Amino acid sequence: MREFENPDRWDKVAEHYATTAHPFTARFAEAALARVPLTESSRVLDVAAGTGALALAAARTGAQVLAVDFAPGMVARIAGAALPNVDARVMDGQALDLPDGGFDAVFSIFGVIMFPDWRKGLAEMARVTRPGGRGVVATWQDQGAATFLLLGEIRRRLFPERESRAMPDGVRALGDPAGFARELVAAGYAAPRIDRVTFDYALDVALLDDPDTVFGLSPDWVDLSADDRAAVIAEARRMAAGQNINGAILIVTHFRLTQGQPGYDADVVTYHGRDYRVTYIDPYTTYGAGFVQAHCELMDFNGGTHIE
Repeated sequence: MREFENPDRWDKVAEHYATTAHPFTARFAEAALARVPLTESSRVLDVAAGTGALALAAARTGAQVLAVDFAPGMVARIAGAALPNVDARVMDGQALDLPDGGFDAVFSIFGVIMFPDWRKGLAEMARVTRPGGRGVVATWQDQGAATFLLLGEIRRRLFPERESRAMPDGVRALGDPAGFARELVAAGYAAPRIDRVTFDYALDVALLDDPDTVFGLSPDWVDLSADDRAAVIAEARRMAAGQNINGAILIVTHFRLTQGQPGYDADVVTYHGRDYRVTYIDPYTTYGAGFVQAHCELMDFNGGTHIE
């Protein structure tokens, strides 16, 4: 069983999930709710609800909300909100113990995509949606999002010879809009519409003091040694700081730069009167198309070896 398929693992992180993931997920939940008008008479289901980002937001409309998750720790967090119009239950989203057509709107925000049988999860969502009701599923692109993307980028920098672990099958299958639409139709939904929604993820660097709460659910974290994890955390802190650390700088630019490699001289960047050699470059489209992030090492005054 993989980490993200284990309810015990989700129970373990439930205490921190509300801090590390809930605020980011809530932004997508609000975007999902903006697409489905709800009233006090609406019956809403949140599948794989986590700590309730969608369920708690939907409750503010006055709708009657049922939130289900296979991890008791997550369900307990939702129940702890003690909202009169929210019911929280432990339930497997691949086999919902609910009647056909019982809900006006059924949501899953980054939930069903993690299921071992994600197609069954989609079909169950469609089954419990009333005729003419709405279903909304949020998925990532194939490399994940937020800390999954961050860890993947750091691994490629620090351990370029290692392959990253595959994301859940549902993430890879539904990350393509055309494929996503086909699967929704196959599950029982008619005329699906795919919207691309993007929000920046702001990492609270203080959370790196307990890195399992940040990276613990990523497949790329579980196989790292203690030394590897320490290196990852150091790099994450350096990236977040965006400043000169141990003779290195990170810059974001749209200029075409060349990194050092056999047969090519590396470009040199001058910053505050000192020269830095470009050692590697990553795409950085957060700033816009064509931008890159360049890691540059400080050179000594005569252009020789870099200074530690």
